[in-house]
Amino acid sequence: MTNPAMVLPDATKGIQNIYKAIGQSGADGKLLELVHLRASQINGCSPCVFGGIKSALKNGETDERLHQVAAWRDSDLFTDAERAALELAEAATRLADNPTVVTDEIWNAAADHFDEKELSAVILMIGLTNLFNRLNTTTRQPAGATW
Repeated sequence: MTNPAMVLPDATKGIQNIYKAIGQSGADGKLLELVHLRASQINGCSPCVFGGIKSALKNGETDERLHQVAAWRDSDLFTDAERAALELAEAATRLADNPTVVTDEIWNAAADHFDEKELSAVILMIGLTNLFNRLNTTTRQPAGATW
């Protein structure tokens, strides 16, 4: 099946409007790509991992850092702000794995690094990524597909 967001044009318009708002937030594009990639890795969404890497590279991300996103806790290549965003992405993506989900500690770490608009963009990027991960895995979209 074609991705449902492509079948229903109004859904695509709504998603594009959310992406537009994220882009206008002032949040760093490379950081948003890292968040997208990490959530997609957790969810096993091959099209989003593939597309996310391509998009991150276009936004100036390096191969070295992209290869370490899955093990960001053990890497010295990420800033404190990026670590806070990646931890928030993991907590908000792994809802069933942790009864407390986003702890005060995780939330406060992210809030220390981002203003309200930037933090809103990070949260919306996590949410949209999880939406697309679920759409793509449900409809078995192939890796290498572009959007």
